[in-house]
Amino acid sequence: MSIRENMNLSDFYNGNEFEMYTYLGAHRAHDHHVTFRTYAPSAKHVSLIGSFSDWTEVPMHPIANGQFYEASVPAAEGDLYKYRIYTNDYDFIDHCDPYASWAEVRPATASRIFTSSYAFHDEEWFNRKDHSEHEPMNIYEVNLGSWHLKEDDEWYNYEELAEMLVKYCKENNYNYLELMPITEFPNDASWGYQPTGYFAPTSRYGTPDQLRYLIDACHQASIGVILDFVPVHFAIDGFALNNYDGTPLYNYPNDAVGKSEWGTCNFQHSRGDVRSFLNSSGYYWLKEFHFDGLRLDAVSNLIFWQGDSNRGVNNETVNFIKNFNGGLKQRLPHALLFAEDSSSYPGVTKKLEEGGLGFDYKWDLGWMNDTLDYFKKTSAERKENYHKLTFSMYYFYNEHYLLPLSHDEVVHGKKTIIDKMYGEYEDKFKNARAFYMYMFAHPGKKLNFMGNEIAQFREWDEKREQDWDLLKYPLHDAFNHYFKDLSKLYLEHPSLSAHDYDLSGFEWIDCHQEDKAVYVFERRCEDERTIFFFNFSSEEQTYAYSNAQQEHFIPLLDSNAKIYGGENDAEDAFDISHTKAFTLDPLSAKAYLIK
Repeated sequence: MSIRENMNLSDFYNGNEFEMYTYLGAHRAHDHHVTFRTYAPSAKHVSLIGSFSDWTEVPMHPIANGQFYEASVPAAEGDLYKYRIYTNDYDFIDHCDPYASWAEVRPATASRIFTSSYAFHDEEWFNRKDHSEHEPMNIYEVNLGSWHLKEDDEWYNYEELAEMLVKYCKENNYNYLELMPITEFPNDASWGYQPTGYFAPTSRYGTPDQLRYLIDACHQASIGVILDFVPVHFAIDGFALNNYDGTPLYNYPNDAVGKSEWGTCNFQHSRGDVRSFLNSSGYYWLKEFHFDGLRLDAVSNLIFWQGDSNRGVNNETVNFIKNFNGGLKQRLPHALLFAEDSSSYPGVTKKLEEGGLGFDYKWDLGWMNDTLDYFKKTSAERKENYHKLTFSMYYFYNEHYLLPLSHDEVVHGKKTIIDKMYGEYEDKFKNARAFYMYMFAHPGKKLNFMGNEIAQFREWDEKREQDWDLLKYPLHDAFNHYFKDLSKLYLEHPSLSAHDYDLSGFEWIDCHQEDKAVYVFERRCEDERTIFFFNFSSEEQTYAYSNAQQEHFIPLLDSNAKIYGGENDAEDAFDISHTKAFTLDPLSAKAYLIK
């Protein structure tokens, strides 16, 4: 990535710049020199300090319209630096570089010079046909620092994780990996959601080129990679963006809207320079690191003032979203954009030209809440709350939804997915197996957080690795076997994804068995039909299935099979001519291919 020698001030101040990182930051110039540039419009003056100058000040001179500062000095790869920003002749604060491409490992806070030398080998991945909403998407959400740890509880680096994650995703039939935020952040307990470096992958796990290696390895194994991106707010720490030039340059001057519910600083998206900063960050990760998409965190906090619909729509921020999404799509049409949005704001996944926000997918948090609440209930309560599971299909076609079981559902006393299930130990597994077949059969792309696939009972803790020892226990090992087979079923059968967002792809066969807690529905595409039977009651149920013509049923998956910790032997294929009485085990699900 070469340094840009000039910039379009109009685009920058109007919020239409997407490559500001090629102008600002630290860039290799010539004769072992590095050129440093920063934007500090209200500063009295700015100096550069770093390991290359024994931390003595190197004056930076104003350039462009006088709101930017530049210095060029001899410096080596890996050298540390900061900007000393004076608010008057005497007072200053030392800041890390907002556009730095690397940083010290926390708790240290300096920026670090880094020039990428990585050459990607993922041409085949990007030359494939563009991702389509008609393809399956099975996403594995991971926190890199607590997925696996070394014996001394040290982190693996990006490169070491590459081989492990690729192998694991392939074995477990995930075709996408979503990384929780890795833009540099100071506090492990924030999980990356309070960033300080919007252009620097966290140094906890190695160098930026080691991250490139991880993404490249995933692509070569036909696994897409999504980055969790935080465009709403940033860390309050004074060494970073907060009051960068002595004034609230990136955030609001008014704390009533300038401070978030998380104790962070809200971006002031009405400022064009702030929009250009975030535009450039989003483009940077997609372009320079080859991420396939961005999952935008807390979109409802962008749409509404402080995320509160009662305070009204923040039109400036909505305009930012549209410009951000449109600009990225214009430059990288293949980029995938996901909205983590808990609001009912319409048109989130409509195209911009149709008046929408331009996202590809929206997290269906309503489905998540209703479904998990249902499975916490007793058998009798499920019959009373039968339509909690049918409600999602009333609104599903309003947006392009993704079904998420993310890290948010396994922390803060909420219990893990397996532990949310009603019942004693073994019944929790029966419930979970049936629940997950319902999830994978339901229209919409899928996301699961690490640990869900091994039925982990302990809530996620960023300081500990997953409880992999659980796989030594038969029920957990059988559950993991089931999860792999269910994921494989989802990837291999086009009826489960080809028409997710088309009325032709789903049909209720029966959603009025309130007294039995039985549900039956069909998924379809041009070349395939699959049918699913669910009994979510604790009693065995008989269900009479009728059809007008003979159908050949091929068993695909039985959540109560012995190989998964259940009780049933493998089932042979059979024909139905008109009517058949199905015996449905308690807390069970079955899938069939129809010929």
